[in-house]
Amino acid sequence: MRIAMFTDTYLPARDGVVSSILVTREQLQALGHEVFIFAPAPKDDKDREPGVFYFRSRTFKNYDTYGIPLYPTNKSELLREVKAEVIHSHGLTFQGLRSLMAGRNLGLPVVVTWHTMVTEAARYYNFTKLPEWMVTLLMKRYLRSLLARADAVVAPTQSIKEELLVMSPHIRHIEVIPTGVDSVRFSPRNDGSAIRERLGIGNDHMVLSLGRIAWEKNLDLLLEGFKLLRKERGDVKLVIAGEGPARKHYMQRASEMGMADRVIFPGFVTDEDLASYYAACDAFTLASKFETQGLVVLEAMASGKPVSAINYRALKEIVSDGHNGYLFEDGPESWAEATGKALDAPAAVRAAGRAKAEEYSIKKGVEHLVQLYGHAIRSKEERLNKIRR
Repeated sequence: MRIAMFTDTYLPARDGVVSSILVTREQLQALGHEVFIFAPAPKDDKDREPGVFYFRSRTFKNYDTYGIPLYPTNKSELLREVKAEVIHSHGLTFQGLRSLMAGRNLGLPVVVTWHTMVTEAARYYNFTKLPEWMVTLLMKRYLRSLLARADAVVAPTQSIKEELLVMSPHIRHIEVIPTGVDSVRFSPRNDGSAIRERLGIGNDHMVLSLGRIAWEKNLDLLLEGFKLLRKERGDVKLVIAGEGPARKHYMQRASEMGMADRVIFPGFVTDEDLASYYAACDAFTLASKFETQGLVVLEAMASGKPVSAINYRALKEIVSDGHNGYLFEDGPESWAEATGKALDAPAAVRAAGRAKAEEYSIKKGVEHLVQLYGHAIRSKEERLNKIRR
């Protein structure tokens, strides 16, 4: 099968969307399928990847690894040249719209994966002069139409599927297909000693948070909670790894709270170092209420690390409190308590976390996705045949 993947974000940016695209493409190719990426052009030409079709884009002022492909283009005609059989959009805004237009013009089925709660992100990334409430309203109306017009929709978790059906009740077909986790790459056997030495962790315990450092990630909760945890135990450091528009803000915030020597911001984590970062920590935490799946939590679990996660949306589907991890509410006291438990977690919790991550097989997920592609192709053909009659 020849699959065209449209996305609003791609390398060198690294987030859950990019990670999902990379692991999905790799497994699809391993199964003999061909995948073509259509992505916004990076700011620096050296970051271009051979074989990717790039759209001229404009980068965010304070977030230059993310581009907005807002310029008119006829590049979608390349879909004819690559003989694409199905379009899979991992983007919901500009590339989502472009994928629908290309599907309509070329008679190709369109599958849309819902990766990000973009309706909640409007307040943080509103580059228009419109008020927040209006942007949110317009976004919801647009997304309702986008989801209803797609031939099939992928939700990464059941909770997100339920939210999408409320938002857009006329979705033609929707299935839950989580992004798979490489439980061979992310393993308890990995060695994180070099990362601990690089970060100056010493004999302290290390709590890791990894991902985009952005306003919507609820990192204030981590800092406030860590302040309380530090009062209970002095042998712990918090590592907030990653890049993003709010990194400088949170570095300053940690300094103002008197924790500059205990909260470490190592910056961007390369793909080569990713598994070692998980291996280096004693517990992993995620406070974001923005997650549609929480792939980093599953990667930490696969690495044999106890996790603390906010009791919200997809994360409460993954983490069973006291069994394979620990849940906390949206308050610093609850975070400190759950994360303290994670640091002291018994071997049974670590083993249960690893077992949970192993349920998310990459191969199984991609095989399910291929079946959905087949459904979308047949469904599109049936509708076109009715129109032709």
